[in-house]
Amino acid sequence: MRKALRGVLSLAVLIGTVSATGASAGAATAAEPTAKQSSGSTSSSEDIKDRILAIPGMSLIEEKPYPGYRYFVLNYTQPIDHKRPSKGTFQQRITLLHKDTSRPTVFFTSGYNVSTNPSRSEPTQIIDGNQVSLEYRFFTPSRPAPADWSKLDIWQAASDQHRVFTALKKIYSENWLTTGGSKGGMTATYFERFYPKDMDGVVAYVAPNDVVNNEDSAYDRFLARVGTKECRDRLSGVQREALVRRGPLEKKYEAYAAEGGYTFNTVGSLDKAYEAVVMDYVWAFWQYSLLADCEAIPADAAKATDQEIWDSIDGISGFSAYADQGLGTYTPYYYQAGTQLGSPDIRQPWLGNLSRYGYQPPRSFVPRDISMKFQPSAMRDIDSWVRNNARHMLYVYGENDPWGAEPFRLGRGARDSYVYTVPGGNHGSKVAGLVADEKANATAAILRWAGVAPAAVEADPAKAKPLAKFDARLDKRDAELERNQGTLRP
Repeated sequence: MRKALRGVLSLAVLIGTVSATGASAGAATAAEPTAKQSSGSTSSSEDIKDRILAIPGMSLIEEKPYPGYRYFVLNYTQPIDHKRPSKGTFQQRITLLHKDTSRPTVFFTSGYNVSTNPSRSEPTQIIDGNQVSLEYRFFTPSRPAPADWSKLDIWQAASDQHRVFTALKKIYSENWLTTGGSKGGMTATYFERFYPKDMDGVVAYVAPNDVVNNEDSAYDRFLARVGTKECRDRLSGVQREALVRRGPLEKKYEAYAAEGGYTFNTVGSLDKAYEAVVMDYVWAFWQYSLLADCEAIPADAAKATDQEIWDSIDGISGFSAYADQGLGTYTPYYYQAGTQLGSPDIRQPWLGNLSRYGYQPPRSFVPRDISMKFQPSAMRDIDSWVRNNARHMLYVYGENDPWGAEPFRLGRGARDSYVYTVPGGNHGSKVAGLVADEKANATAAILRWAGVAPAAVEADPAKAKPLAKFDARLDKRDAELERNQGTLRP
């Protein structure tokens, strides 16, 4: 089957000859005048920007300076449907942090929008390499117009990555790794499943693996034992009070919505949006916070003021999350959760009969004019493939992150692949947080897969460490957490 898919994509590569029609106004679609490279390979006097823009379908949005690098924000012409590339194209946004064509390259995706400010993923720092970052299809502005939502699936997205890799591999010929956190880790996994010959390694952080969508007891078991009983009791107490005091707190919500211009057409009502935010509260705490943060949660919720309950819920779940204005950006995620990825449905028995709607499914958060049908075979296929075929794949999870309750696991068919857990870690867990021997082994594997492991590391993985020095601006590790703070999304 994979050979058949690859054959179809070989046809899709032809779409790269299409010009960048529809690119952003003012985007450069031709190479700039040749200039001496300020940073990069010395194998050619041709400027790296010229080489990139010589790729058919590639156009420049802007270049931003950063010491030691060239940083480009680009558009690339992609087919809406990789199986039928003649049926139209759209512009997909890419960023490129260029160091040197003689260095390995990391292919990063968050699974959401791409940031247009320079940054490095952890593997990029470890290998001291280049980084290509891709915006996930259908996240604006990388959305076809009109949008045929049936073309938003994991194979189409993996095929986007395959075409970008195929185009840039001609310039960046050294080893490539793919990485991402959360939905980005899922995306890296799906890319490897559909195009296993492209990458030399996969580093997937905190990647959920919801194999059977309607069986979510693992999440219930996780929430029943995570952290400490004292912390769990504080959280459940605040959550209960938020529903007990629904009347006065929804008055505050009405005022909040009026002031912020929030509407609730997609979810259906302010009451449904309010409850959705409250129902996320416990999960969101463990996703974004650490056990030590429980000290900030009211110890006796029954005696807390309405304002204290409001502030705690808003600070963790975010009352704007299920307004139309909060949901709009993430329609592609909720669509995928309701068609292929799956989503948690947790019981929260401590709430008794206080909930009116239960844990609302992704369908509640997608406009009704977008049709959705769940495909139960999609995640079963991915899970089976990883168990039996994983090569050079590393998974990192956080001990206290609820998304890790259903992780990827390795089977007998896996080779040179690893699953590690950061003690006490949340949804921002990285290799740097692992215990010493696992951290060294993971770092050594990343260096080895990238083809840049020093001889000392080859002989003794305990000596492995990042090749590039930490940069406070480039290496900010909580960027994904900040992006998704205040809602239940991976």
